[in-house]
Amino acid sequence: MVVTSLARSSRLRVPPHAYFMVSALFHYLGPAFAVLLFQQVDVLGVAWLRIAAAAVVFAVWRRPWRLIHQLTRTEWANLIALGVVLAAMNACFYVAIARLPLGTVGGIEFLGPVALAAIGARTPRNLVALALAVCGVYLLTDVRFAGEPIGFAFAFANCALFVAYVILGHRVAQGEARVDRLGLSMLIALVAITPIGLSRATPALINPVLLGAGIGVGVCSSVIPYVFDQLAMARLPRATFALLLSLLPASAAFIGLMVLAQIPAPSEILAIGLIVGGVALHQTGKAG
Repeated sequence: MVVTSLARSSRLRVPPHAYFMVSALFHYLGPAFAVLLFQQVDVLGVAWLRIAAAAVVFAVWRRPWRLIHQLTRTEWANLIALGVVLAAMNACFYVAIARLPLGTVGGIEFLGPVALAAIGARTPRNLVALALAVCGVYLLTDVRFAGEPIGFAFAFANCALFVAYVILGHRVAQGEARVDRLGLSMLIALVAITPIGLSRATPALINPVLLGAGIGVGVCSSVIPYVFDQLAMARLPRATFALLLSLLPASAAFIGLMVLAQIPAPSEILAIGLIVGGVALHQTGKAG
């Protein structure tokens, strides 16, 4: 009991925005592993590897099945819905980026959080903050409507599913054992995606290098970011969290500079400044 209280007190001392920043940084490390996988594994196979690796990590780390007899009917409904959304969202995302530029998919994906942030932006200050962030994301992602129609269909489906993830994620984040509930949802996601992804992941299952890359994708894209999302969601209003998502393209530019030596253009620096300014201007209310 004492250890639990100390851990909870420690978490509360860390600003929720700090948790989100950790999530944002790891959010774009996963695709670095996925590049290797896309060359030899079908995109749905990569999506399966990502979820399977994350599910195994959560199973070993948290043993989430211990919650099975403690959950209410409503909690079960939220967890099952989140698991199905995680499976579908990851599948749609990988199918989309296999056909469209990542910047285009990222720009479309941000439309959903913009809508959530707009719903929650009930003060002039927050509306200005939202406008700054949207302008910054537009400049940074350089959305171009070119490519396969099927790619856009999956990109917009991913956008809708991302909104569902934010809404359901906030519900799961309330109360204690939020990470255990997330782990249970990831196991549900594995069950949901296995019929369409397992057979396509076969090349990676017999190749240690590809399997290692798949584990890297799962840890960097579906374990660390989702856990830190839960810690941030527990203490941030949904609209504020949605606005913070505008930092994802900026974090991608930062990683590109530090890891890949990709120097941002003046327009990209301006875009990052607008995004950071919008997030800094936004006034946080109560979590919910």
